[in-house]
Amino acid sequence: MSLEVQFKIKENEYYLNYLRTHSYWYKILNRNPLEFKNFEKEAKNEYRLFKTMKLEEAINTFEMLEKLLVTLN
Repeated sequence: MSLEVQFKIKENEYYLNYLRTHSYWYKILNRNPLEFKNFEKEAKNEYRLFKTMKLEEAINTFEMLEKLLVTLN
């Protein structure tokens, strides 16, 4: 695995945890470091790190709180 890819993985704890739980990525990244973009995309999807996902979760939380407040009134 290239040093650049190793540094990127070690800088981000989510990537490191994802790599540990999905060990087949070791082989893929060793053979082709250009696959890091796909690895990054999968890890972000697993941990819901996309900004749209975070926004969606926040909206769902507010909707739930709104419904809770309506039922209490």
